[in-house]
Amino acid sequence: DMSGFINLLKKKKELIPLIGFMAFAATGATTASLYFLFTKPDVILNKTNNPEPWEKLDPSKPQKLLTVNQQWKPVEELQLVKSITK
Repeated sequence: DMSGFINLLKKKKELIPLIGFMAFAATGATTASLYFLFTKPDVILNKTNNPEPWEKLDPSKPQKLLTVNQQWKPVEELQLVKSITK
């Protein structure tokens, strides 16, 4: 019942900031989760269709939220091992 909740807030005004901060934190956590789910290619929900999502990432494209002076050079030994094992 919403009127009971409003009456509780009228009686205990000290709960208003706590509820506000909790709502802000829940909204932020949900927004961040959805952002990473839909924008990051290494986050997957179904592992059967894509068991190794990290293999399809472009290493020259930064994956972090903020990247400063990133230099990427391929490691020849790793490329050789990948070509042998695939």
